[in-house]
Amino acid sequence: MSTVDIMMPYYGDVALMQDAVRSVLAQDDPEWRLTVVDDGRAEGVPEWFAGLGDERVRYFRNERNLGVTGNFNRCLELVEHELVVMFGSDDLMLPNYVRTVRAVHRTYPDVGMIQPGVEVIDGDGRPVRTLADETKRRLYAPRVAGRRQMRGEELAVSVLRGNWMYFPSVCWKAKAITAIGFRTDLAIIQDLALVLDLMERGESLVVDDTLCFRYRRHTASASGWTALEGSRFVEARNFFVEAAERMQRQGWPRAARAARAHLSSRLHALTVLPTAVWQRNGDGVRTLMRHAFGPSRHIPD
Repeated sequence: MSTVDIMMPYYGDVALMQDAVRSVLAQDDPEWRLTVVDDGRAEGVPEWFAGLGDERVRYFRNERNLGVTGNFNRCLELVEHELVVMFGSDDLMLPNYVRTVRAVHRTYPDVGMIQPGVEVIDGDGRPVRTLADETKRRLYAPRVAGRRQMRGEELAVSVLRGNWMYFPSVCWKAKAITAIGFRTDLAIIQDLALVLDLMERGESLVVDDTLCFRYRRHTASASGWTALEGSRFVEARNFFVEAAERMQRQGWPRAARAARAHLSSRLHALTVLPTAVWQRNGDGVRTLMRHAFGPSRHIPD
């Protein structure tokens, strides 16, 4: 019986975190264990967890702030079961999430990643269609009716053209993800880096179109702020240059070309550019222009 380790690296809004926890408690499949690793100091949070009275919920508060990647890796240290989810503290699971990913795992017991169906919501919890998500869905995400398994260069090309996966909703093979961990040199693009690492080790992905997760899209996040500031695109450019070299060594020339082009990332920079111009963010504008139109080469930090 495969219990799902739901790991929540938490820092931020208390009310949204509590809603996320309640969505786990409402699962219609009881085979889960929630572990919250608190990287903040908000008052009343430890007491709130103590009052839940559910032995499947564990709460830890870090003695010092570890940062995003450090807290992700701390979560991996606490994984004990066969399946694991790195659940966003502002996202929501629908009641059928655990049941859905466990059903996929029963059919594909060796798969490394499971991407279930996702609905995007705004900061207030309302369904929303953003340009980024509609582009993901229409241009980059594979066409799936039911389930589809992907691996190797096919999967690499797909995610390097445009990363259509929703990282907090993905269910991972625990022994695969804990063996790799999250790269400490990356602040924003750790999810795609992890997927590439797993692909290179032979892991596959199953996409299941069953809607069971609500992903919150709002600009008050690390990725939203660094997009406007422009620094996320320096990290992205350097990552794609590295990825192209890795894919070439792997013998996946189509994936290497997709990494060098990194078309969706360039288009994303263009969508952010007007806001940076309006804010008179000169450094951000220059970084965004270079990312959108410049050659694919490493940018010094």
